[in-house]
Amino acid sequence: MDFERIIVKACVDVNPTEDPNKIRIAVEKVLGKIHLEIVRDGDREQMVGKSEGRESLLRFHDLLRREQILDAARKVLFKGVQRGIIHFYLNKQVAYAGHISFSQSAGESPLGPICVEIESEDPRAVIDWLAPKTS
Repeated sequence: MDFERIIVKACVDVNPTEDPNKIRIAVEKVLGKIHLEIVRDGDREQMVGKSEGRESLLRFHDLLRREQILDAARKVLFKGVQRGIIHFYLNKQVAYAGHISFSQSAGESPLGPICVEIESEDPRAVIDWLAPKTS
């Protein structure tokens, strides 16, 4: 399936006790190659990144199938749609292990989640491709 335009953005807090390279690895294990930079705002450090095109979601697409969580993913993705953007959170520690676990914006992961945004002119088509109905 071809999409007109897809932009994938990731943002994750870098806590003082964390190794930024491990965070980079965690994000890349679930989202593939994404250019990540460290951004400082006072005492706060975040790693932010962006990639474009459907190929930027291939790793995530494959993991959803390998983990056999298409129905759960579909529900989370649709819940996060707002004005052409699909917004969701992934558990950082689980991502480092190469798996997907959706989480809330805070609280479920002591080190904070990976915040992901997928921008598209047709979010429904993106979700149908990532996590099609299984029944």
